[in-house]
Amino acid sequence: MVAVRSSATLVAVVLACLTPAAQAPQPSSSQHGRLFPPQDLGLLEAPDRDEWQRPHQILDALGVAEASVVADVGAGSGWFTVRLARRVGPNGRVYAQDVQQEMLAATTRRVRREGLANVTPVLGRGSDPGLPAGALDAVLVVDVLHEIEDRVTLLANLGRAMKPGGLIGIVDFKPGGAGPGPDAGDRVPPEDVELAATRAGLVLRRRETFLPFQYFLIFSRQEATATPLGPGASGRTRGAAPARPGPPAAP
Repeated sequence: MVAVRSSATLVAVVLACLTPAAQAPQPSSSQHGRLFPPQDLGLLEAPDRDEWQRPHQILDALGVAEASVVADVGAGSGWFTVRLARRVGPNGRVYAQDVQQEMLAATTRRVRREGLANVTPVLGRGSDPGLPAGALDAVLVVDVLHEIEDRVTLLANLGRAMKPGGLIGIVDFKPGGAGPGPDAGDRVPPEDVELAATRAGLVLRRRETFLPFQYFLIFSRQEATATPLGPGASGRTRGAAPARPGPPAAP
């Protein structure tokens, strides 16, 4: 029994020494909640997603056009990345950003399969997306904010990446648990997003209501004024007139 107790004590000491290192958070997820598991990427490719996600309307609302420079934050499987890349064309640029290397690898494979040469992968770190300052016409953040713990810092960093008049589109699932998307307890109310954006120095420009299961909020930096947008609009600044209030967020 003495030998057994000694061995048990030695194992306990070794485990105590190893545990802190083994449990140390990974740099890429230190400011994130529960990240979407890469092994579940197939769930993002539902055959009916085009119908309820309405990607072309989203890109129109953000003024994404030929030669735009844009970012897909939380690119995941690259579902939106490839649609952005086709929209901006060979003279544009898409930064496919994620904090998980596995996600970027999946997006890179998809981009290569589709023969697209205008996509740059970017590995973010925590709430720093790693995007170039003052470079972007539009940023799209789809179904990501519920994974982010420090939303204010992320949104502030996105603001610094925008050109004057650039637009940030936040799309996430409505509270309540209806339709696809995460459990009700994992959803972020649009009011929380608006508050975080205000603290990050952003201004709400519009609340779009055409998505059946998600809210769609469009922000810009405080010093920028978004022009009225339609298909092919650039979203660049036009004067300093105050933005018109949009319709209330859908329940």
